[in-house]
Amino acid sequence: MDKSRFDNLPLEWVRAFEVAARLGSFTAAAQETGLTQSAISQRIGKLEKRLETQLFLRQPRSISLTVEGETWLPHVRSALESLRESSEGLFGISRHRLTISASASMIELWLLPRLSRLTAEIDAQLSFRTLVLSADTHQEPGIIQIRYGSGDWAYTYKLPLYREVIAPVASPKLLKKGMDWTGLPRIAVVGPRPSWNEWSARFGTPSTPLPGLRFDTFFAGLSAARQGFGVALASLPLCQDDLSSGRLVRLSQDELAHHETYWLLASREAVSRRQWDLLERGLKAIGN
Repeated sequence: MDKSRFDNLPLEWVRAFEVAARLGSFTAAAQETGLTQSAISQRIGKLEKRLETQLFLRQPRSISLTVEGETWLPHVRSALESLRESSEGLFGISRHRLTISASASMIELWLLPRLSRLTAEIDAQLSFRTLVLSADTHQEPGIIQIRYGSGDWAYTYKLPLYREVIAPVASPKLLKKGMDWTGLPRIAVVGPRPSWNEWSARFGTPSTPLPGLRFDTFFAGLSAARQGFGVALASLPLCQDDLSSGRLVRLSQDELAHHETYWLLASREAVSRRQWDLLERGLKAIGN
């Protein structure tokens, strides 16, 4: 076998193969790279000739990878990613400002108590922006987002921030009434976390009284609980400072684990690989 044909493969040929394989179209590959469709086709054709292997099955209106193409693709992606990361690490300009978008609850209850350690880890100015979630919340390339969910978003970098655990909490002021906590007024928070109905079904507590107060943010609901307006089903990691200080009291050793949590999410445009590694290391060092 003539091994020389594998030497010095032109990078633009390999890149054309990766883009076309990822997008499933020579036309789409041309749009992404700023080339013509014929240029993409020519580069891939030259690559196949050099490798003496067909990489794509070409049909009148579609293309698909051959077995050889499918087998080679993950190695190509890994090599290109390694090249990109090493180039960025050696020659890239560090981003001096990182913007983090998160809900008011997350900024106030989780990020601010950890801010000193986080800023010590990151050599950049941090800018925070309140995220208003909606059904059409979308990825913003230059922004680091913190979002609540199961983690199934198409971001380059993803990190779950803590394990979500739910339990009822209330202020000492409310507990002075001497009643069993299950009979005290309840606070409801609209959102993705388990509700009072789910808590009652899981642990057999009474389904009444029905919540007399409802809030659309966890932060507002927790503030109402601090002021003695009722019992709230709270995310224990988010109210850890309140529990430690005695502003709130956990009312049951039962706890409801939830499969969703907050995730730190970023694209390559938002952070460099080095900065993401520092963010991840800093947040893991801080702990949950």
